[in-house]
Formats: sequence, structure tokens, C-alpha cells
Amino acid sequence: MPESRQRFLVIRLSSIGDIVHALPAVAALGETFPQAEIDWVVEARHAKLLEGNPFVRRVIKLDTLGWRKKLASAQTIEEIGRGILRLREEKYDAAIDFQGLWKSAALAWLSHSRERLGFAAHWLREPAAGAFYTEHITPRDRQHVVEMNLALVERLGARAGKWQFPLPRNAQDDRAVEEGLGTIGAKEFLIINPGGGWTTKCWAPQDYVELLRRLEEELSWKALLTGSPDEEGLIREILQRAGSHQASYFPSTAIQFIALARRAKLFIGGDTGPLHLAAAVGTPIVGIYGPTDPARNGPFSSDDIALWNGGRIDYTRRSGTPSYLAGISVESVLAAIRERLARAHG
Repeated sequence: MPESRQRFLVIRLSSIGDIVHALPAVAALGETFPQAEIDWVVEARHAKLLEGNPFVRRVIKLDTLGWRKKLASAQTIEEIGRGILRLREEKYDAAIDFQGLWKSAALAWLSHSRERLGFAAHWLREPAAGAFYTEHITPRDRQHVVEMNLALVERLGARAGKWQFPLPRNAQDDRAVEEGLGTIGAKEFLIINPGGGWTTKCWAPQDYVELLRRLEEELSWKALLTGSPDEEGLIREILQRAGSHQASYFPSTAIQFIALARRAKLFIGGDTGPLHLAAAVGTPIVGIYGPTDPARNGPFSSDDIALWNGGRIDYTRRSGTPSYLAGISVESVLAAIRERLARAHG
């Protein structure tokens, strides 16, 4: 790629896991072109995940999810206008759309970037988005979504090495987590994250209840249940039904969860943001998968274990009668936990 191409616009608005999966591609771009200026367009609610990122010069925060709820209001129209102006403050040589939605591709087009890169139609969640691209990348022979993302920046000349996940860390959140662990006496602990956004990606609450009971018989460690504020009711129901003396709810912000995961002996949960954050910081993982494919969305360490029910693959939330993930027994998860702990800790 010509040396003059030194300004890049990255578009990955959400969600947490998808932002994590884009980090290695952006790191590869920044390392290949150390003098380049890289800006990242992201939903405002997820912007903290990019704080301190050494490869990102400017974070452009938008609230497209909020705009959708009140599109006709004057305030929303004004916010959209300001957002477009921010996109046009720089003359970008290339915009890279990692999201593959109509709205993310439109943002690339509105930026007036000279080149606009995205996936070919087969790999787009909304194939019509491809109309906004000047180049359509086919990530053939790429299984994991991180590898697919790397294909986009490799077209620009980026050289991919070891995957890098420069997630934020600060003393205030580290201290908050340490104090929280001290309050419940959790020196050694594992994380269980029972939520997952979509019901079909979640193991049944009763399975987590039984898992907690069995873990109390086998391990002396604390079990910390985590999740979003919307999942607190589910978590407290699981804790109440399990009656475990070693399990606790551990509420946290996303950045505090990262600090927590760095200290954990193990993470157990489904295909959701916390699993991908834990994988990015090297926490040992037992993943519970279905209907998404762990070969594409799973943890990256060869030592990690992803149990998959082998059902129909579906990356959408659409389901007339959503039901909990089935086909993975408590006993198989326990066996995976024993195996993963043996690999990590002996």
C-alpha cells in the first residue's frame, strides 16, 4: 500500500464481544503503519473499552441505538448531524467496516473516505451494506471471526503477528475489584456468567443451579456470578435455588469485569461479551455453545474447552419461541471444568 495512506477510520459500533474480536486487526494495522492516524467509530456505551488503546488516536462516539428509539426528535437529528461532521473532520484514506450492517456501511460512505472496505455479501449480516463499499473482501479459509477481521486490514497491507487485545486497565477499577473480593473473602475463585443476550445462547438456569451444587462438593473456591444489571434477577434466582455457601453475585462495570477476569482461575459461560473479554486477558475458559459455532466465536487458546450442542447455527436473535440452549449436560460441563483446571493449574 502507498505510504501516503496514513489515515484510517475503523467502524465497529458494538457489541462487547465484537469489539474485542476487532482489536487484533486494528493492532496489526497500527503496528504495520506506526505513523498512521487511526480513528474508531463506536457506540458511546462501549467507548470505555477503547480507553488507552495505543493504536487508536481518536474515538468517535455515536448513539445509533438511542437514535433509533427517537428518530423523529429534533435533538436526535441534531446529534446525527454532529456525528456526520465528526466523521468528515479528517480526510481518511480508507474506512474499514468490521460490522457489516447497513448503518455501519453508511457511516463509512458518509465519511467520504477514499476507499471503503467491507466483507463480500456472503459474509455480511445485511448484504445490502455492500453497496457502500469500494472493495469487498472474501475471507476464504478463515474460521475464527478474529482471522476474518484480519483479512480486511491485510488488504491494506497490514501484517498480522501475535493477536493483541489492548484492553483498558486502571488503578481505580483494580482497587474496587480487590475491595469487593476482600469483602466476600474470595482469594481463589471462578467466574460463572449465566446470561447471554439471547435466550437461545443461554444454558438453562436449572443447569447452573445444579452446577453450583456440584461445584460446592468438589472445589473450595468461591464461585462469582456476573452479568449485566438486566441479568441481576436471573443471577439472584440461581443463587437462591442453589443454596450454595460459596457462590456470590459480583456486580461490576465492563472495565471492572476485565480486572476480575485477570484474577480468576476459570470462566464458565456462553457466547457473550464477558467470555470474550476473559479470553482476551488469558483467563482459562469452559464455554457452553449453541446456536453459535465455537470455531467462529469461541475462545482462542488451544487449552480452552468449548462444548457445543451441534445444533443449527444461527447468528440472529430471531426465534418465534426462544428456548434455552439444550443438549449439554451438567456432567459434561463438570468434566470440562476438571480438564481445563488440570491444564491450567495441575
